[in-house]
Amino acid sequence: MPIYKRFIQHVILNYVIGSFTAVLLVGAIFLFSTLNIAHYEFLGLAKIIVISSVIMIGCEVVAFRMHLRPVRRFFYGKLTTFKDAEAVYIRIHHLPNLSVLRIIGPHLLGFSIPAAGIALWMIHTGQLAFPFYYVGIACIGACLVASMHALVEFFLTMRAIRPLLKELQEQTHQHYGLNLSLRGRVLLSLRHKFQLSATLIGAFPLFLFCLATQIRLERSDAAHASSYWLWAGTILIFGVAFAYLGGKLLTREIEQPIHHLLEKMNEVKEGRLNSNASDLYSDEFAELVEGFNMMIEGLKEREEKNSQLLDSYFATLAAALDARDTYTAGHSLRVAEYSVLIGRKGGLSETDLDLLRKTALLHDIGKIGVPDAVLLKDGKLTDEEFDLIKMHPVMGESILRRVEPAYAMAPYLPGVRSHHERYDGNGYPDQLAGEDIPLFGRIIAVADAFDAMTSDRPYRKGMKEEKAVTILEEGKGTQWDSHFAEIFVQEWRRNKGIIS
Repeated sequence: MPIYKRFIQHVILNYVIGSFTAVLLVGAIFLFSTLNIAHYEFLGLAKIIVISSVIMIGCEVVAFRMHLRPVRRFFYGKLTTFKDAEAVYIRIHHLPNLSVLRIIGPHLLGFSIPAAGIALWMIHTGQLAFPFYYVGIACIGACLVASMHALVEFFLTMRAIRPLLKELQEQTHQHYGLNLSLRGRVLLSLRHKFQLSATLIGAFPLFLFCLATQIRLERSDAAHASSYWLWAGTILIFGVAFAYLGGKLLTREIEQPIHHLLEKMNEVKEGRLNSNASDLYSDEFAELVEGFNMMIEGLKEREEKNSQLLDSYFATLAAALDARDTYTAGHSLRVAEYSVLIGRKGGLSETDLDLLRKTALLHDIGKIGVPDAVLLKDGKLTDEEFDLIKMHPVMGESILRRVEPAYAMAPYLPGVRSHHERYDGNGYPDQLAGEDIPLFGRIIAVADAFDAMTSDRPYRKGMKEEKAVTILEEGKGTQWDSHFAEIFVQEWRRNKGIIS
């Protein structure tokens, strides 16, 4: 697999450059520039570095192969399920963290332990004329160098894995039709990444300088060497504290806009498009905020157009239904107006009122399936014909269930199906009673009954509104919900000036 081979080449190149810089350059320069050593001691130290480096590389090769084993098996076709791909995807994301563990573990121990052992033996046998505690200082220096190497290796590996992740995503989508993603899972927080990096970058040169200065003083001015660490320790404490504080401030400065944008993104996910991200930044986050706000404005515009299209769609369906019967033209629109009036006085939210209005527009949509001979009949319906009419709530629900996406139609189904249920349980199609009848069904039932009673039919003339209101009052608690019927009656009388 070419992409995998290129990844391995990049990782090995990064490691070789990092190791060469850390061990041979920084380590060697630290030793040879700090110590005044004889020629035979120079050769001894060079042997220590070479032998320890060979051992270190051997340990790291073993660890590196273990870390990459599942990735290699996948790209060479030995893992074939989607779960295997998910596991490899997670493992690749962990490779930067594993590179740090590899440097701190096999890299550091594989070098330091052999080097310390050989150095102690050479000091003991007189091949090196150093105090024994120099080995301890060298081990501390090795820890510092390894830490910086681990930091560099981490960020280089972060960059190297991205083409590999992209290739894995493409292969998985091609073979399984599924997308690989962490789905918001955080494997290493930004806070820890920046805090540790900034602290290490600030503290590393201080520690290295203090160790080198200790050795130089020991060799040139032993009188001052004894009191050196009192001064150096103070400098180190303040230096490390400043590095830590700087890292904390830097992390906070980056986290704050990210958390703000995440908060706004969650609002968008919940459908709230009314608040833009705060434009409080003068760095690159200003561009990010501007892009986010432009996206929000685009979503608002699209949402508004979709809402207008949906409103037009509902109104068109209602008009198409009403057009079948000139005697009931405008019925659905009037029922929608009456329903919204009842709902508003009943304390429904604006969102629920919008759903109620659209449900009312479609409440009789099932009559599309009723034959004209029955729907437009001049005389009284037979029992069989009335049974066909009574099926229109069920047919309306069935029609709306076929509209995609299904979740968009779901809020309207209960009201469409139940608008002919009676409060006493004698309605249709399900003989529901009381508050078992869906809320929209109870409201639309009042509005639908009033408009039906006051509209002309081929076989009868519409009754006067006063009589229809009287019938609504008499049917409270039996045919209609008392609360909603009373709201409509009171509003009708208030609008007619009958009550103050």
